[in-house]
Amino acid sequence: MTARPPAYAARAMAATSQPLATRAALRMLEDGGNAADAALAAAAVLCVTEPMGTGLGGDAFALVWRDGEVAALDAAGPAPATADPARPPELTGPRAVTVPGAVGGWAALAERFGRLGLDTCLAPAIDVATRGFAVGARAAAEWVDPPAGFAPAPRAGEVFCPPGELASSLRAVAQDGPRAFYTGDIARAITDASWLEPDDLLAYAPRWVRPLRVAYRGVEVIEMPPPTQGVAALEGLALLERGDPTPANQATAARLALEDALATVRDGAEVAHLLDSAHLERRLAGASPPVREPAGNTVYLCVVDSERMAVSFIQSLFLGFGAGVVAPGTGIVLHNRGAGFAVQGEVVPGARPYHTIIPGLLVRDGALLGPFGIMGGFIQAQAHLQFVSGLVDEGLDPQAALDRPRFRVDGDALAIESGLDPAAFAPTGLAVRTEPDVRHFGGGQAILVAADGLAGGSDSRKDGVALGF
Repeated sequence: MTARPPAYAARAMAATSQPLATRAALRMLEDGGNAADAALAAAAVLCVTEPMGTGLGGDAFALVWRDGEVAALDAAGPAPATADPARPPELTGPRAVTVPGAVGGWAALAERFGRLGLDTCLAPAIDVATRGFAVGARAAAEWVDPPAGFAPAPRAGEVFCPPGELASSLRAVAQDGPRAFYTGDIARAITDASWLEPDDLLAYAPRWVRPLRVAYRGVEVIEMPPPTQGVAALEGLALLERGDPTPANQATAARLALEDALATVRDGAEVAHLLDSAHLERRLAGASPPVREPAGNTVYLCVVDSERMAVSFIQSLFLGFGAGVVAPGTGIVLHNRGAGFAVQGEVVPGARPYHTIIPGLLVRDGALLGPFGIMGGFIQAQAHLQFVSGLVDEGLDPQAALDRPRFRVDGDALAIESGLDPAAFAPTGLAVRTEPDVRHFGGGQAILVAADGLAGGSDSRKDGVALGF
């Protein structure tokens, strides 16, 4: 099979998992918007075209590169302030819902970096929600078990029109901003459908935080701090740099870093010590117990504009259709991020759980190299390591680095895609199995600065495309 080549553009580019979202991003750029406007438009369209993975009822994170500086947006919400910590976290249902942060994050990104305004950025999503869209093959395969109150799963190629309430909710946010979501009718619907209380929504605000950084063989890799597992990607790369980037060493580095993240990452935790040389040497010398993590459902997108401003943006409901709960009369599916409290064994009132979703950004010699991300629940840190190694160690272009077969540490086993040699992972001591379902290995997007232009990739495991002009 002929490998898919990367996309190239002279001025600007967007890469998403759905063509309509990429089109919306380019429309913002063509209309005078910047990378932030384009990312917001794409994120909102994805809430319509991939409702199993993302929506207004989810959380978001973003890294923004502008004029040599990086800003990190944390738009994740906490558990209820009155939550009962004695009860274990629930995987789905009303008690799995934490405060949805995405809409607050949209407004924060638009206010700090955007040009066109949130209302303009949401217009393409409102249009798609109103007129309907043709469902992609990968999206149809992932459109499993929609919750009560949501439309039945469509077939690939079917023109699907979401419940009319979703377009109305998007219009309300476009008109009144986050106030329309965190107060009023939408807020009441969310609290009626979950264990959240009005004060939980009213008190919510996204945060601008300091990102984490590690240099890997001359390329600086930038990730989000806790409550995300971004440090696992960085620690894995720092461990890998201490040896040859063989498949076995990659899997071992990923396994060790994930163990540290599961033990250490908590809301507000300091994790810089995981990147210290002394700690890294100790980890390589020690053993690691099995690391088993559940799957997830997410969307990732990235944009680079003509001024070389870049946005790396990720948004998620966590599991497919999140908590399986629809806020009545809104068309909004609520996420189940509260399930992440299973990492620490209890719900923490007013705190954010362990988060899997992590946008990435690459810098070389102080200049932008490009945004990247791979969605797919807990595989993300592992996939970041594999993607960066493919770029840096093998010299792959972004499309090839995304499409190359991946592995996934899974307890005392290692799942690999077809195309990887099981024997190459024998030194890990893990039981290796080939897994044919590509849905278990995530899907990513990436844009890199290439000479005077841009080179983009959109993972073949998804329906998307990287396009520019």
